[in-house]
Amino acid sequence: MSCEALARTAVQALYDELEAYPKPGLVSPVDSGAHADMDFALMCRSADSLLQPFTDLAAAGRAGRSFEAALMPLGMAAERRMLEVTGGVNTHRGAIFSLGMMVAAMARTPASDGVRSPQAVQSVLLREWGEALAVHAARGISASSHGAAVQRQTGRDGARREAALGFPGIFAVGVPTYRAALATGLDGNAACIQTLFALMAAVDDTTALYRGGVAAGEFVRRSASAFLARGGCHRDDWFAEAERLHRDFTARNLSAGGCADLLAATLFVVRCCGGESPMEEEHEAATR
Repeated sequence: MSCEALARTAVQALYDELEAYPKPGLVSPVDSGAHADMDFALMCRSADSLLQPFTDLAAAGRAGRSFEAALMPLGMAAERRMLEVTGGVNTHRGAIFSLGMMVAAMARTPASDGVRSPQAVQSVLLREWGEALAVHAARGISASSHGAAVQRQTGRDGARREAALGFPGIFAVGVPTYRAALATGLDGNAACIQTLFALMAAVDDTTALYRGGVAAGEFVRRSASAFLARGGCHRDDWFAEAERLHRDFTARNLSAGGCADLLAATLFVVRCCGGESPMEEEHEAATR
């Protein structure tokens, strides 16, 4: 894939995550959840603004450029572009970090017979930038301060741990959960929600920790684990249960924003590694 094609795929992954519903406390076409300063249209403009920054990150990744000299400055430039488009609202700061690193790693990973595996992408990510990620994870490739603030306030790692370990949430949780959900017959939307809850149960969500501390982080994990233990999106009434949780999170002013970023990155990896996301196909069908 060209750098431009990788960037378009990354932007589409942001749209796929955004269009999924119901997501606890998160923005969707239905409502803004716990994000009073955002709506669906603003999030779409934000996603569109990242096309050129993701192209630049792909080019830097393909060339094997360093984290400090190239990826971090490009990520910070992407954040500035996003903030210009959104009027200063932090819509996709976390996604610039996690998805931006996936774009760089995907561009750097050689394809075997035209196909890349998620394992190969993670291996390249760790080989090329693992040491730098471990050192600089407190800041990431954008200027986000949430990770460092969460560490100081709660002692939890959140996004910092994900980066330092090579994003196990994406490769060990997100990708296999999403693929398994599709294999068992869930449609694209249900597969996204199933994957989001799996990420919420497994990862300390930085957005929740930032908003509500350790208690909020534990609430997110408990809620997600309970949803999955009851059958998750394989239950006939899963949609109503997820919608109830969405209302509950919104009332508590909580959202799983960090896990939403990991979901978008998961969808990007799946699509680039030989698995088309049905979310795009469903969206195209609906608009024809």
